[in-house]
Amino acid sequence: MSIDQRQAPELRVQKWIDHDGGAIAPLTLSDLGPGPKVLFAFQHWCPGCHLHGFPTLQKLHRALSPKGVGFAVIQTVFEGADENTFQTLRVNQRKYDLPLAFGHDEPPTGQTLPTFMEDYRTRGTPWFTVIDANGRIIFSDSISMRTRSSRTWGRHSLCSEGSS
Repeated sequence: MSIDQRQAPELRVQKWIDHDGGAIAPLTLSDLGPGPKVLFAFQHWCPGCHLHGFPTLQKLHRALSPKGVGFAVIQTVFEGADENTFQTLRVNQRKYDLPLAFGHDEPPTGQTLPTFMEDYRTRGTPWFTVIDANGRIIFSDSISMRTRSSRTWGRHSLCSEGSS
């Protein structure tokens, strides 16, 4: 099954903060609403995340959240655990003025990859994953998305009336 046809796995990230920086229970995909969803994976120490990823996320959030697109941000700690800490979630949330849930995903005991990387088959940061309203992954890549329309991801329309 290609990534374009795969149902999005439920999130297994255990540590989260809400839009105001308070600790919350683990987030589920349904917590992001019934419509399409954008998941952004980053590392605090990743230059590309700060140069391209977060600015792209800000633009997408401004353009698409009023249209019912849900957003979540996940720090995938596959290296640099001393710098990619739970405390840096709030630092980045404030720096980029993003009133979104931020998750901290460390590898489970005995594993090498965080749950999001394992479940969503991501390969680094910055990484965007887009899920359509039917729960299918329609985009998953680390490329800078500044060249993509905020309405279209590949051949899939994210917010048009025909998307479902």
